[in-house]
Amino acid sequence: MGTAGLRTRVKICGITRTQDARGAARAGADAIGLVFYPQSPRFLSVERAVEIRDALPPFVQAVALFVNPDAAQVAQVIGRVRPAMLQFHGEETPEFCAQFGAPFIKACRVKPGVDLLEYLRPFSRAAAWLLDSHVPEYGGVGESFDWSLVPAAGDHPLILSGGLARGNVAEAIRRVRPWGVDVSSGVESAKGIKDAAKIAAFIAEVRNADV
Repeated sequence: MGTAGLRTRVKICGITRTQDARGAARAGADAIGLVFYPQSPRFLSVERAVEIRDALPPFVQAVALFVNPDAAQVAQVIGRVRPAMLQFHGEETPEFCAQFGAPFIKACRVKPGVDLLEYLRPFSRAAAWLLDSHVPEYGGVGESFDWSLVPAAGDHPLILSGGLARGNVAEAIRRVRPWGVDVSSGVESAKGIKDAAKIAAFIAEVRNADV
């Protein structure tokens, strides 16, 4: 869990344009998310993802996001895009997530009555656990959840997602103290089109919450 004085990491997810990747990096993002879920309005072809990855400056990570993929799709993305990390957002098993020999994040969609630690504990090999809103679309719709449902995860890094924007991210960080925050629709002018001013304002709010 995050502690006072620790810099909260920021991932800007659902990047679809090279200029948005550069803009996120310039604003201070630690990572960008590339979506390989065909039903998403932010879905990328492998070719487009490679262009975006190539636009990133050093020390900004590309994270490849999947929802219930088959192993061949993941292997193709790893081989061509070479993301720093994988993110599994569906009902993947721990064995599935771990088979690629790559660091991964496992997402859990939060709703009352779901024991988050019971769900996530089998994913002990995950680099981090990501908590998102429970919506049919598997994220990206800008709905937040009740942050009081977030459990104490011990030493496991937590990434907070779901409905974050400049207006609520500072409060979310102060209440949950996550390792990182993940935003997509909260910094967009349209689905998949990021707004540089919104990204800068979002990251400024994160920094305000860190002090």
